[in-house]
Amino acid sequence: MKRIKKTNGHTWRFFRAGGFDQVRLDSVQDLVELKNLDQKLWVALACPIDNVHFDRRTLSLIDSDADGRIRPGELLAAINWTIPLLKNPEDIIKGLSDFSLESINDVTPEGKQLVDAMRHTITALGKSEQDHLSIADLESLEKTLSEKPFNGDGIITEDNAPDDSSRKAISEIMASQGPLTDRSGKPGINKEKIDTFFNQAEAFLEWHDALQKDPSLCPSGDKTQDAAQALSAVEAKINDYFTRCAIASFDQKSMSFLNGCEKQYEQIGTMKLSLESSEIADLPLSAIIPKEPLRFGDNVNPAWSEKISQFRKLVVNPVLGTDKESITETQWRQLCATFAPWSAWQQKKPTAIFDSTGPDNVKILLASPIRKQLMDLIDKDTLETSTFASLVNLEKLARFRRDLHSLCVNFVNFKDFYLTGDSAVFQAGTLYLDQRSCKLCIKVDDPNKHAGMAAMAGTFLVYCECKRPGGAKMTIVAAFSNGDSENLIVGRNGIFYDRSGLDWDATIIKIIENPISLRQAFWLPYKNLVRMIETQVAKRATAADAQSTAKMEKVALTTANVDATKPPATPPKKLDVGVVAALGVAAGAIGTFIATGLGFLSGVIKLGPFAILGALIGVLLLISGPSLILAFIKLRKRNLGPILDASGWAINAKAKINVPFGVMLTNIALLPPGSQRDLKDPYAEKKSPWPKVIIFAILFYLAYIALDHFGYVDKWSGGRIGQKVSAQEITQPETK
Repeated sequence: MKRIKKTNGHTWRFFRAGGFDQVRLDSVQDLVELKNLDQKLWVALACPIDNVHFDRRTLSLIDSDADGRIRPGELLAAINWTIPLLKNPEDIIKGLSDFSLESINDVTPEGKQLVDAMRHTITALGKSEQDHLSIADLESLEKTLSEKPFNGDGIITEDNAPDDSSRKAISEIMASQGPLTDRSGKPGINKEKIDTFFNQAEAFLEWHDALQKDPSLCPSGDKTQDAAQALSAVEAKINDYFTRCAIASFDQKSMSFLNGCEKQYEQIGTMKLSLESSEIADLPLSAIIPKEPLRFGDNVNPAWSEKISQFRKLVVNPVLGTDKESITETQWRQLCATFAPWSAWQQKKPTAIFDSTGPDNVKILLASPIRKQLMDLIDKDTLETSTFASLVNLEKLARFRRDLHSLCVNFVNFKDFYLTGDSAVFQAGTLYLDQRSCKLCIKVDDPNKHAGMAAMAGTFLVYCECKRPGGAKMTIVAAFSNGDSENLIVGRNGIFYDRSGLDWDATIIKIIENPISLRQAFWLPYKNLVRMIETQVAKRATAADAQSTAKMEKVALTTANVDATKPPATPPKKLDVGVVAALGVAAGAIGTFIATGLGFLSGVIKLGPFAILGALIGVLLLISGPSLILAFIKLRKRNLGPILDASGWAINAKAKINVPFGVMLTNIALLPPGSQRDLKDPYAEKKSPWPKVIIFAILFYLAYIALDHFGYVDKWSGGRIGQKVSAQEITQPETK
């Protein structure tokens, strides 16, 4: 029954499906008023644009913040933008694909722009104003405009350059700043990239000109850079040397440790050495002596002798002015202070992109009109922005007119899933496996992550890896809601047909077990009992076989080693009295149990056929009842929400999958109506007649007991057999 709710004067209509009320969206006015409907009544509050069977371009246009998800605000914005631009808003309910000039409402300024864009589009496509355009026509024109050099995206490529110098500048900017992708798909640059490049060039020149203003930055003139590199190469090692000498001055007992312990030299002595060995380079730079200067010569660590020689040649001698044989710690600090301004200046370097270009070429670049030429190209490209934007809006209007209502009945309500018989946008296709077809199949990216949430759905879920020739792969989760799970195991193969009709090889890789049906739950205890018996029998048979084999091996070994002179072995003792007594007690207990059971059975039989029937039903309920109750509770909780939530949706309702709906989602194999069956199987196993004979005897006995209870046996046999029952005994129950 439909429920009515009024909001701002609008009468809402609801339908009930999946165990909850869902709003009907049958008219444009319903869509217009959707912004006033309490969002607690929406089925979903968010959906991903991936892993859904819906036009990806339409979803991208609705997704205004480009975060890969559609939310209520974005859907409402799309509706509120679309409806005023249509002359006949009811077209949005029809989902029409064809688009014409008459479809656009030109009352608003934006509508007039779209009409102009439509006329330009018609002209460009060589059609008349009475012709209808398809979305494919608009996409084709967009692609044509995108491939033009100036396409309105604010990005220029090397194809836009009028000369070699501009083309070279564009290439250098892309190399230093990174390229952008033009609508044509080619790499290019925009205004921000150009400004950043030339601002960095100006900063580089300003940084380089500081050398001319401050001579202290170049203590070694043209060789300052080489000298600074030579000092940097040994700075840490010389600092280490003077620090060790200072510690030795503080405590001379530490000298033996500071010069390298014996274990280091023992380790080095067992190695194949070279001057590049790190073990040698890690030793002190020179012998550690308190307050001793660093002497240049043979006493320098051979792994550092070349670098120290360069340091002495490029730094010590030019700065200190003589051919020094050694330097003190004070002189070392002086050398470091001398080159400190150079190091500080190097750290202020704004960018390294002009190192290979050189300052002179940078000056020429800044003095040239290249920057203005590139900006003019950007401006020329920007002139096409409005044209392209109008065309995009035209495509947007055509897509929203066709797709918005379809999205709403898969977002605000789940009409497509519950009522129409069509597949919902989240359904990926149909899985055929184990003589069943599963319609509720959803694409997933990470089965393990998805299973963590989906397990709360109370549904039997099967994750399958699907493959196609050529290497294409995807993973789906399928809900089995009919039949049983006896043959559903990891590794089984099936076929998955996607929404496009393509077939995929499907292999089960993961299973979440839950009850599928009450029928399965009823027979589950008996199947478990049979499995347990089979398992125990197999274990006993295996153990008996192993024991028999061991006895045979023991006998064989004993026979091979038997000594004929020895008397035969003493036979084992018979069972003692205790064992016999224990067996007697066990036999007595078993006999008592059997006697009790037979007594109960006899008492039930005496009560009549209805008591027998009631007893059988009671036994069945006693065995299958707990399984049925548990399955009933879980089947009542079975719902779609956690499965979709795990796929990125935000489901706002408890969308149930009850037993009748589950039967519709998972179809079991049935023979076509009117089919003919030949029940004779030429390879069928020959069955023993005794089970049928025993069953017939039991049924015959039960029928005899029932007929005899009511006196029919005595009556039909003329008093020769059966108990005599008076009319009063038949009509009136026995009273005590």
